[in-house]
Order: sequence, then structure tokens, then C-alpha cells
Amino acid sequence: MIGGEAGAGITRSGFLFAKACLRGGLHVFGTNDYQSLIRGGHNFYVARVDAEEIYSQADTIDLLLALNKETVLLHKNGLVPGGGIMYDEEEVSVSDEELRRDDLKLYSVPLRRVVKELNGPLIMRNTVALGAAVSLVNYDLEILNGVMKDVFKPKVAELNIKAARIGYDHVRDQYAGDFEYQLKRTSSAEKRWMFLTGNEAVGLGAIRAGCKFYAAYPMTPATPLLHFMAPLDREYGMIVIQVESEIAAINMVAGASFAGVRAMTATSGGGFCLMSEGLGMTGMTETPAVIMLAQRPGPSTGLPTYSGQGDLRFVIHASQGEFPRVVIAPGDMEECFYKTMEAFNLAEKFQIPVILITEKYLVESHGVAELFDQKRIGIDRGPLLTEDEYIGEEEYKKHKFTENGVSPRAMPGMKGAIVRTSADEHTERGYTTDDPQLTTEMFDKRFKKLDALIKELKNYETIKFYGPAEADATILGWGSTKGPIREAMKLLSKEGLNVNYLQIVYLYPFPSANVQGTLKSAKKAVAVENNKTSQLSSLIREHCLMSVDYKILKYDGRPFSPRELMQKIKRVL
Repeated sequence: MIGGEAGAGITRSGFLFAKACLRGGLHVFGTNDYQSLIRGGHNFYVARVDAEEIYSQADTIDLLLALNKETVLLHKNGLVPGGGIMYDEEEVSVSDEELRRDDLKLYSVPLRRVVKELNGPLIMRNTVALGAAVSLVNYDLEILNGVMKDVFKPKVAELNIKAARIGYDHVRDQYAGDFEYQLKRTSSAEKRWMFLTGNEAVGLGAIRAGCKFYAAYPMTPATPLLHFMAPLDREYGMIVIQVESEIAAINMVAGASFAGVRAMTATSGGGFCLMSEGLGMTGMTETPAVIMLAQRPGPSTGLPTYSGQGDLRFVIHASQGEFPRVVIAPGDMEECFYKTMEAFNLAEKFQIPVILITEKYLVESHGVAELFDQKRIGIDRGPLLTEDEYIGEEEYKKHKFTENGVSPRAMPGMKGAIVRTSADEHTERGYTTDDPQLTTEMFDKRFKKLDALIKELKNYETIKFYGPAEADATILGWGSTKGPIREAMKLLSKEGLNVNYLQIVYLYPFPSANVQGTLKSAKKAVAVENNKTSQLSSLIREHCLMSVDYKILKYDGRPFSPRELMQKIKRVL
């Protein structure tokens, strides 16, 4: 863990360390914690490294890089026996009384003095600490140097490499062989992996799916997706725009999609509230739209820089009236990529809004993924007409009645076709109507899509199952609880306890038959969620007429830790 105040480069330094470990063939996972402050407050980043595959953060700390005294006082009790604290005596006065632990090792490194001697910015203390940490765990400094060359511009990289070398040499001279925990390259060092956040994986999925218009208003934790997309707009022929509000974002996405391009926006709960009327307009006008909602705890502003799962029911029922939609909850970086591609295909194939529901913990943590297979999912734009197909047909009807409710789709400006629609109830041609019979028929037309959609989703991976077929308990979860659940399963297995895990990826339409089948064979069913009311449990009752036996809920804004979750699962076994 590296900790300090906001603005001290905490996340960047943790990312650099983790990526250097990944290049040496180690498995890594990185997650950050920060307060809603531009400067000040307490930030920290946890980089977990292991020779075995890992899925989440751990419960304890082996080495703490403390850029201020507050970091020591807040996290000293999270250190394992024999763990180390690295600090700068000029910044941190660590007395035995304050530490109150005689089983820890202290490593003083002159972080500020090194930066001053190099005439570098103060933020570069984190790089000196990184070099020192690499030395303490006996890792290869050249791997870290290579990462910095790739991340920084040449002059900045050169200065940071010098700073890391000084920190490395200081620890080698003063503390060589003193630290128990060591790292080394593995035989997987030559394997190509990606180390990315959920936001970045969603962005890559959108680009690969052919997204040509992205509009968003900044809102944590979805803002990094806007930052990721913006510099890539020219390279991939997109328009990426920061708009004046979330209302503008959803309306621009609807307009772009109506004009014929694949379009997307992203926000958090408060922004999604503002989008709800525009969401309803996409449902009424049968306009495709992809929206990512990155959850944080609420209501209102809530905990704006923390994680939660309290918006599930909201996204399923958002906006006035009734219309079909899809809600997808990826649980790791790979799913963020592929499920985003699926979202674009489903939105256009059925001319409906598709919502990716994620969480701060997923979209801002760094995880490892194999190189994405860009040919695994093709682009399916649904019944999209070309001028050649349309010429000679009857007058174009934007909302034509069809067997499955999906009308042929023409683009505005297409020769011979006038594309009309209305946010009021309308006729097949798009003219406003309040005729009772036609209103009923239009409602039924839109909901025919739901029947066709459910059949279509039989070909999709709407659920995933992990663990043995028979187990002492079955865990049910969605979204970012996936990582901690899989880690808890590993811990339970070491104690001879078998549990399995049903991950529900598509939450609407709800995969009732698959969930029912799993629950019927479960000895004990346990729902694990980051919300107060166990919203997944209520969906199971609604759609399966069944109840889970136990609920493990956490709603303080922090993700489950694996050992904490393991202990709670053990209590119900």
C-alpha cells in the first residue's frame, strides 16, 4: 500500500509498481481509495501481487509506503507481523508509542531530500519510494524503469528513473536482505497481458463495437471513461464531447443514434436521475442507446468517491411508463469489454436502450486480462435498411408493426424514406396519436421485443457458474462482488469447505430458468451484495418465486474483503 494526501501521485505510483510486477510474470490487482477532495484528505492505493491468479485486493498489508504520518496511523494495524513501513524521517516522525507494535520493521528513506537534489517536483517522492520498495522486495529495477519509459514522456521518464535508482540504492545499502517478503520474475514473464481499469475495458469495447459518438458530463466514477475516449476520437473516427449536463448527454446520444451512428454515454446515479426522461424518450421512439451507470453509494451525493450496488432496481424501472430494456452487470475487466460489445449489438438489433451497470470498485480498479479477442463478437446492427433494399418499397414506416416488434430501420436522409418519430404516442409512420386501440397496439408492439429478446439471450452468457456442482452453499452475486467472492472461495477451499458461485450477468430480462435451476439444487443459497436491501434477492423472489436462505450485505462504500467474506460465509455453513 502507498498512502498520502490527494495530489501526491498515489494512484499513479501504485499502478507503476503493479504493472512492473505484471511484466515480471506475476499476477496483480490494484485498487484505490480516495476522498472527495481535490487536494488534502487521505488517499491510498493497494497493489496485490501473487504468483497465482488473483481476483481482488487482500485483507492485510505486507509493505506500507507512507508519504505522511496520517498513513502510518491509519494503516499500521493492517500490517502483517514482520511487515514493513517505509517513510521519510523529514515528513513522518514515527515514535514507538504511536506505533504500538514491536513486530514491524521501519525503513527510513530520504524521499524529499532526493527530489530536492534532483530539482524535481515534490510529487516525485512517490517514485523515490517506488525504487526503494523494489529494492526492499529484491525485484528487478529495470522492469520498473521500462514501465516508466512507456508511461512518461522521455524527459520525465529520465528524471523518474534517476529518482527510482537513488531510492533503490539507498535501501540496498542500508537494508539489504532485511525484509521477509520477496518478489521475483516467473516463467510467465514473456506472456502478454493487459493491466487496465473497468472504465478502460468498457471504452475499448465501445470502440471495437463501432461507437462513433460519445457524450458525457463528468461524474465520478464514470469520468475516467470520458478521459479515456477523448484523446482517441480522431484515431478511431469518433466524436467525443463533454456536454453541459447529463440531460444534454442522453439527448445528444438519442439524436446521434437516430441519425444512424452507434452512440453511448456514461454517468453515476445522480446523473442517471437526470437522464431518466431522455431514457424514456429512447424507449418511446425505439432509438438504440448504450448507457453505463457506474454506481456509488447514495442517495443524493452520498459517498461520491466510493462504491456500492444500490441502483439496480432504479435502472430496471427508471423513467415513466413501461418499455423494454436490457441491464447488464459485468464483473471483471474481460466482461467489461465483451459485454459492452454485446450491449451495442442488442441496442441496435432490438432498437432499445441497454444499460451497463457497474460500480466504482470495478471501473476504477486495475485488473489483469488476456488480450481481448476482437473477432469473438461481430457487429450486428439489426434490420438496418440500405437505399438499394428500400427502393420500390411502400411508404417507409419508422414504427411498422412486425411479428417480433422490431421495425426495419432507415436512416434520415435515405433516398425515398421520410423517417418520422415522436416522443408522444404515435402511428406506424411516426405521427402523434391518442387513439385507444392504436395506443394499445403500439404498447404491445414494443413489448413483443421482450419476447424476442428473451429468446435471443439464450445464446448469450447471461449467467456464469464457478465451483463444484455440489457444494455446502451456493453464493449468488452480481457485478464487482465477483472478485472478492472468488477469493473467498479459495480461502474456504483451503479449509476443506466447498461453495459454488452463481454470477448473474444479465439482470434484465432476468434469467429466471437458470437461477431457478441453481437454487433448486442448492443446499443453502447466500446472496452477497453491496447494498442495504438485497436488491438481487428481491428480483429472485419476483421472477423465480423463491427466496435465498441468507444475505451477506455491506453498504459502507467499501468492497468486501476476501477474508471478511469468508468468515461470514462460514457462519451460515
